[in-house]
Amino acid sequence: MSMTIAVTRNVSPRIRGFLASSMLELAPGVYSAPRLSPAVRDRIWAVLEEWFLAEKDASIVLVWADANLPGGQNVKTLGLPPVELVELDGLIVAHRP
Repeated sequence: MSMTIAVTRNVSPRIRGFLASSMLELAPGVYSAPRLSPAVRDRIWAVLEEWFLAEKDASIVLVWADANLPGGQNVKTLGLPPVELVELDGLIVAHRP
């Protein structure tokens, strides 16, 4: 189990409510769960992928600790985040165009 963070932008109340039911909303659109199992994280992501099809001009970024990757974290995105996530020497970094 690892810390998981979700950051949303312009999502519907349906998605915000769903995330708030399974994670703590730290700030508007920012959710965290300190001990989310991979199975629960995958189920949450599956729901988000399905519901995201109805969203317009929205984005969701999910980040969690992953010791198997060089940077120690893994990232999944839906939509276009305000930054571009790129891999640089095995690390995932944010690039602002």
